[in-house]
Amino acid sequence: MKVIVCGAGLVGSTIARQLAAEGNEVTMIDVSADRANKAAESYDLRAIVGHASHPDVLEQAGASEADMLIAVTFADEVNMVACEVAHALFKVPTKIARIRAQGYLRPEWSDLFNEKHISIDFIISPEIEVARAIHRRILTPGAFDMIPFAGDRLRLVGIRLEEDCPVLNTPLRQLTGLFPDLALNICGIIRHGAMLVPDADDHLEADDEIYICVLSAHLPRAMRIFGHEEREARRIVLSGGGNIGLFLAREIQESQPSVLLKVIEANRERAEYIASALKNAVVLHGDALDQEIQQEAKVGAAETIIALTNDDEVNILTSLLAKQAGAQRAITLVNNPAYDTLIGSLGIDVVVNPRSTTVSSILQHVRRGRIRAVHSLYDGAAEAIEAEAQQTSALVGKPLSELDLPDGLKIGAILRGDTVEIARGDSEIEAGDRVILFARRDAVKKVEKLFAVRLEFF
Repeated sequence: MKVIVCGAGLVGSTIARQLAAEGNEVTMIDVSADRANKAAESYDLRAIVGHASHPDVLEQAGASEADMLIAVTFADEVNMVACEVAHALFKVPTKIARIRAQGYLRPEWSDLFNEKHISIDFIISPEIEVARAIHRRILTPGAFDMIPFAGDRLRLVGIRLEEDCPVLNTPLRQLTGLFPDLALNICGIIRHGAMLVPDADDHLEADDEIYICVLSAHLPRAMRIFGHEEREARRIVLSGGGNIGLFLAREIQESQPSVLLKVIEANRERAEYIASALKNAVVLHGDALDQEIQQEAKVGAAETIIALTNDDEVNILTSLLAKQAGAQRAITLVNNPAYDTLIGSLGIDVVVNPRSTTVSSILQHVRRGRIRAVHSLYDGAAEAIEAEAQQTSALVGKPLSELDLPDGLKIGAILRGDTVEIARGDSEIEAGDRVILFARRDAVKKVEKLFAVRLEFF
């Protein structure tokens, strides 16, 4: 597949790296020669210096032969124009644009983005996606990640294991015997920074971070088995009232009306706007690092502190001070990947990376085959994929124990009509089933082939 990525920032570089590593022909466009050249040197791709919305630059990038254009520059307007030029002049089949300004996304302007006006096939709004990702984590106390499937009847949950986890050093094959009526699969283990897809002979160790596929109704019991009995937060302090903060606050108030919500915002005008936009929330104007503001917000009595300012350092310090004051859980927005290796040792419970969240949204539209949903995990080290099995797929008609699955791939669950089944060795996939898979980065292309529609299907 030939893909043009417009913008060599964190999101553009991540998606370009991932697509190039999978064998796609990637061309990157950026106005900065330094960013473009760095991308070309770091990844197996072609880089062009110029404005992504200019026809001559898109022509140089090979737009006339491109299968897809992904516009993730820093300017919404450049992203929109790049997609329209790619459509009008070069007939690029698929155009994806990142749009940050919420004014463009209001329901009354929904006709703006179509072939008659601005031709964009898929719009990615990072602020909304990040807010929803944080809210999922709030609803799953004790987890560092949570992704719902099948109308939230099934969840993929990330859990960090502590020294007091009751099932440490237990071979995974024994867990089924110990808990025969518990519907879950351990799909991935992050150990010493490496992503492992376990087999039945593997075991769990303290400080592992695991991903489990579990029926939502069984999640509370599963969390207890893995050493987590945290309760859902009733007192939440939110630091940073930007687009993410305001959208998240509204989500919390709509779904959890009993939560006592306090918002700290440094800009007075913005604080006043938030106060008028939210009902039953306490909005404080001030610096979240100020001790008096923390005391006024009663940060130490909060079950959860959520740090969402535009400054990574402020978010990290706000979370650490809140934990020191007595807050039970800290959720922290961090953009800079340089902090990734430090966060876990600092005691922050959940780190939300806007880059990974945005990349997940884009990958959903990039993946080939009958792929219905994609979620990037652990900075792209693995993906959670929902795919539809066709009659011609090699997965159909045999017990899973008899399938020769690629290394780095695990089937977590099977969705058939209204039924959700945690995958076991004797489970069989039928044509039309939706399959939830956990795939390490190096296995993703093999997943696409397994779920591709072959010619004989027609």
